[in-house]
Amino acid sequence: MKIAFFDTKPYDRSSFEKFAGDMEFTFYETRLDGRTVGLAQGHDGVCVFVNDEVTAAVIDRLYEMGIRFIALRCAGYNNVDVEHAFGKIHVFRVPAYSPYAVAEHAMALLLTSIRRIHKAYIRTRDFNFSLNGLTGFDLHGKTVGVVGTGKIGRIFIDICRGFGMEVVAYDKFPSADSGISYVELDELFRRSDIISLHCPLTNETNHLISAEAIEKMKKGVVIVNTSRGGLIDAEALLAGIKERKVGAACLDVYEEESDIFFRDFSGHIVEDDTLARLISMPNVIVTSHQAFLTEEALENIAETTVSNILSFTETGACDNELCYRCGNIEDCKKKRKEKCF
Repeated sequence: MKIAFFDTKPYDRSSFEKFAGDMEFTFYETRLDGRTVGLAQGHDGVCVFVNDEVTAAVIDRLYEMGIRFIALRCAGYNNVDVEHAFGKIHVFRVPAYSPYAVAEHAMALLLTSIRRIHKAYIRTRDFNFSLNGLTGFDLHGKTVGVVGTGKIGRIFIDICRGFGMEVVAYDKFPSADSGISYVELDELFRRSDIISLHCPLTNETNHLISAEAIEKMKKGVVIVNTSRGGLIDAEALLAGIKERKVGAACLDVYEEESDIFFRDFSGHIVEDDTLARLISMPNVIVTSHQAFLTEEALENIAETTVSNILSFTETGACDNELCYRCGNIEDCKKKRKEKCF
């Protein structure tokens, strides 16, 4: 079994090599797209990450090469044309690896921002111990609006409750008997001092945070996004910050991150003016899609990805397959008792 890994980093290699067994892994640093798809030739499957471009054209090329499966080593799949893959190539994902990692990173960003920890760190490195300009605010008693109450969202809610915060939430499919106070999205925007996004990126959630949405929010609202960049209209966010409507933004993802994140541009000029302006703002914190990056999460990702591949090759079915046949991609009505096609 030969598998081509795209967009790989040193931590990917060390994690996956522990679970390789009899499989042969080829690690490519380059992303999978229409220009690099030829590197998959001679392999049985490909393993991709969030910024690989698995378009219809790429899927057709892979299919022509005899590629049997696409193994996502992440939960999100908005970068894969799952509908086009149906009937040609099987697609698996890792639905949960360490929800604690992402939820804890969201809280770390929030605390860093509102308590000005990043600014204090820079000052004290220069032996500047002044407290001027470092005044923050308590989380206790504040209202946090959580959009998306899957595993990550629910863990983030638990963390917020530990701080004594009031929690309201929105989810298209509310979790029954969860004890979570669900409200409509407009009410969440109106009531929340802090809004944290934990939902997938779909056509319906694209630019969930838009200029219209920001207009409905409290003045000084703090927006946290550790999910997918496309959930926020970056230009609208920038305008909201400049108008003093948005008090702070904590971003681990960015709408146009695919050509920037996971790479070192410290010696170069970044041509994305919107990102450059966001980073220049004193009330914006940006991390480069690192919320998942813990030892526990990396091991779980590798173990689940390899398990997905083995399950498919040995039985023809995989519990974590994304199937378009039933119209419910994440929860096929067949409950994975047989092949999707």
